[in-house]
Amino acid sequence: MSQSLRKVYLVGAGPGAADLITVRGMKLLQAAEIVFHDALVDPAMLDYCSQAILIPVGKRCGRHSAAQSFINKRLIDASRKYKHIVRLKGGDPMIFGRADEEITALESCGINVEVVPGITAALAASASLKQSLTLRGISRSVAFYTQVKAENEQEASLPNADTLVIYMGRSNSVQLAEQLLSQGRPKNTPVQIIESISTSLERTLSLTLEEMSQGQAISWFNQESPALLLVGAVFGNRLQNSEILANGRLYG
Repeated sequence: MSQSLRKVYLVGAGPGAADLITVRGMKLLQAAEIVFHDALVDPAMLDYCSQAILIPVGKRCGRHSAAQSFINKRLIDASRKYKHIVRLKGGDPMIFGRADEEITALESCGINVEVVPGITAALAASASLKQSLTLRGISRSVAFYTQVKAENEQEASLPNADTLVIYMGRSNSVQLAEQLLSQGRPKNTPVQIIESISTSLERTLSLTLEEMSQGQAISWFNQESPALLLVGAVFGNRLQNSEILANGRLYG
């Protein structure tokens, strides 16, 4: 096959529900010859590419999973055999999806790469909760954070953003809350935890940072479901937020 024809599409599957993939992403799945997909991709989404060879390569916390170097090699090998390859990644490929490693490996072999964005979990959670991650007078900044790190990488400090969204933080919820309190966040800072965003299994838990530090979320978690932790005043009482706005605490 001519090298110029080789191409791999990194497609964002979105937060969970099959109908939240972009139209472009769906069309690419429908045309794919082979699809390498993450573990958390909704099986209903794979119906879009029933004509393709389906290869599961996803990672699940605490479980045996494919090494990134092995995934890279499989993508490179597939590009030598197939013309239309899709790497289907949960959420958005460019948010904690290790897309850079796959892009670098492919491009170093002369393989073209196109990235198709998806809805990341933080934005889907905001929509599901009907609560903006930013709010005039309350939250000017948003940070996305994960404790998942490369081997030998130093632990990073938690960002000091008005609204903090923590990916893959379920197993360390107590320690995360303790860190945030030690950084000066008020004990009554609202926290929203949301599992299985945008799916029929979605559920949420509201509590304070102090309550999370006491382990009150641990028994609530479903260890099989992906969870997102959202921290910040925007998740507090809507009436209180409205009163703050009415008192003139607005941007600039």
